[in-house]
Amino acid sequence: MTLAVYFVVTPNVLLLDYAGPAETLRMAADTGADLSVTTCAPAPELPTSMGITLSGLSPLPANVPDGALVIVAGNAQEELDYARAEALTVIDWLAALRGRDIRVASICSGALLLARAGWLDARPCTTHHALLDMLRQSAPSARVMEDRVFVDDGQVVTSAGITTGIDLALYLVEQHFGAELAARVARRLVMYARRGPNDPQLSPWLAHRNHLHPVVHKVQDAITRDPARRWTLEELAELAHVGPRHLTRLFSRHAGIGVVAYQQQLRIARARQLLADPTLSMERVAEQCGFASARDFRRVWALHVDDSPRAHRASH
Repeated sequence: MTLAVYFVVTPNVLLLDYAGPAETLRMAADTGADLSVTTCAPAPELPTSMGITLSGLSPLPANVPDGALVIVAGNAQEELDYARAEALTVIDWLAALRGRDIRVASICSGALLLARAGWLDARPCTTHHALLDMLRQSAPSARVMEDRVFVDDGQVVTSAGITTGIDLALYLVEQHFGAELAARVARRLVMYARRGPNDPQLSPWLAHRNHLHPVVHKVQDAITRDPARRWTLEELAELAHVGPRHLTRLFSRHAGIGVVAYQQQLRIARARQLLADPTLSMERVAEQCGFASARDFRRVWALHVDDSPRAHRASH
């Protein structure tokens, strides 16, 4: 089913808060994600932080379909902007959506609008570091978290703001359409991204991609599409039209990791996902991740993760 995404903007919207994640989702749709993007507002056109005007905006929809994603962009001057009649209209509209089977997200000070609409009551959340106290005042029962790129509380996702809106959009793309598609979008954005809501480290699917070497990217794309495949160095070198030794040197120099270690990290990332399914045995997890045996899987797991696969499953 097509994911309906609604970006909500208000007068003096911070342009990058809106344009960064909106372009990320548009690129995801171009890459094959089954989603639609609508930008809506309380007025058909409104000014932005850059002084230019957004026009052709859709009205706030009277009927938001079940399963939709509503993303609220932040503003440049929150105290003034959110006292305007247009912002109050958005707050009322957001409040009317509570209790519905939809997901909401905010970028930067957009969290203040969610807070005033009651969406953040008793929830963990975050916003731009300069606005944390304001968010606490707007949602006294919320658990406002500092030093987070974003916080995912299931139905509500809040981000720290500005460029982290792109991190948030990539995270949402991965959740809905898979890590491989999200990695392709990140590469198109030339994005060196932090992905996890509670982890400052890069997702393995995007790590080691902050370079511009086309040969190494081509090999990484192939491994990412099918990490369980038992690639040989010769196969990957042939794919990249270079010799095996030259590929080894290029990969290490530009990606900062060896070919085998890179594939192992992706297999472990896939294993983490599969371990969430208690019906899968360790042997089945190992097989689906491309390991020769459960014993081989445990050996490689120990190189990358502190706890055991069984302990990891129990804790999640």
